[in-house]
Amino acid sequence: MNIPPWPRTISEAKVLQNDLKNKVRIIPLQKKVRFVAGVDAAFAGDRIIGTVCLFRYPEVTLVGEAYAEMRNLFPYVPGFLSFREGPVIVETIQKLPIKPDVILFDGQGIAHPLGLGIASHIGLLLNIPAIGCAKSRLVGEYTEPAVQRGSSSLLFYNNKPVGAVLRTRDNVKPLFISPGHRIDMKASIEIVLNCLSKYRIPEPLRRADFLSKSLKREQR
Repeated sequence: MNIPPWPRTISEAKVLQNDLKNKVRIIPLQKKVRFVAGVDAAFAGDRIIGTVCLFRYPEVTLVGEAYAEMRNLFPYVPGFLSFREGPVIVETIQKLPIKPDVILFDGQGIAHPLGLGIASHIGLLLNIPAIGCAKSRLVGEYTEPAVQRGSSSLLFYNNKPVGAVLRTRDNVKPLFISPGHRIDMKASIEIVLNCLSKYRIPEPLRRADFLSKSLKREQR
């Protein structure tokens, strides 16, 4: 897969964001989902470790893992997460023996100042349906959902719905779900709920986080 060079500066990244944001497509899924991947990134000094865990869906059984490591070349700036974590995540996903039908990201989809969070950006680059599944809000306003698992409310930004605030366990903080690319809100919520076990975080993301932290510890 031919991925263009990544920007090295904020000004270059802004130009690319403005170019890509109009190419994002929030549409119903076009095929049956058989494999869902979760990705994560961990920082170890000036290095960044990317991990991906692939699960069979809807059984939510682990079928494969991969990781990659590279030097971190982009600063931490809110709203530009994809330029910091994207290169290593793309390389990691390309190592999977099976192409995922949907990818879950610990970050935003279209619930982003320019409508191009990491799920939208990487989903667009790889042409794979992607879902943002963030622990905190980046933009928008919402009404707190009911306390029961599965309850949700819409997240609005500039008077448009850009995501859902989803309760994934009874009486715990909700997650901020936003479609990234080639998927709609309804399917995004459904897939996240179907990937839950007894934890707040969907299992593919939870496993990817566990793997990245384990690899980071091994480097100490």
